[in-house]
Amino acid sequence: MLLPLSTWSEIELFLERSRTIVIPIGSNEQHGPTGLLGTDWMCPEIIAHEAQKSADILIAPTFNIGMAQHHLGFPGTITLRPSTFIAAIGDWTRSLAAHGFEKIFFLNGHGGNIASIEAAFSELYAEASFARRRAGFALKLCNWWDLEGVGALANQQFPTGHGIHATPSEIAVTQWAYPDSIKTADYSPQIANWGPIREAADFRARHPDGRMGSDPALASPEKGHQLVTLAAQSLIRELETFSQERAPR
Repeated sequence: MLLPLSTWSEIELFLERSRTIVIPIGSNEQHGPTGLLGTDWMCPEIIAHEAQKSADILIAPTFNIGMAQHHLGFPGTITLRPSTFIAAIGDWTRSLAAHGFEKIFFLNGHGGNIASIEAAFSELYAEASFARRRAGFALKLCNWWDLEGVGALANQQFPTGHGIHATPSEIAVTQWAYPDSIKTADYSPQIANWGPIREAADFRARHPDGRMGSDPALASPEKGHQLVTLAAQSLIRELETFSQERAPR
């Protein structure tokens, strides 16, 4: 069930049977010569939307702008400051909690978001503690590549040239979902170099085409389909476990 395509009355009915909601969250940033700028928000959205086709789960609108300052050397990247990002996560969560949602699951697609999402969680838990809110309110962060079995499958599909940015696994997921937007390019070197992540000018100098340790040419829609199918199944199981969590009495 997709929240943007539902009415308020349908959400009210959903809350009678579940207090759990999924927020796909990512970033709009460069992903090398062939990676779509939306890759990091598209991947969790694709997986979440696939999961809801076969399970009674609710998917919120995708939080599609994240922490991408180090990619600003590449046109098209859009980023938020850490304080803005944390504040926005807080307001999204407060809105949902006001309606009665108690288990809010963030399915993340960008490693650069992790620290700030966890900081936002700390702020929200502090509020709940000061307000002496009843037990049961819970937030969870899960990167889509950490869903059960996904990392092992990606390693099997891409034993070399996976890397950490503009990876063939994330490119494959978007290729499957958006076959009309598949891009090609010649890479030199075929597998990109590695290096630290600092500010934008330094990143562009170290990684001139935007890749980090990856060979996106290894991606294919077929491999993307395998990844999405497995990730969606794992997400359903993860949500079932999270929904059933209960605070000790």
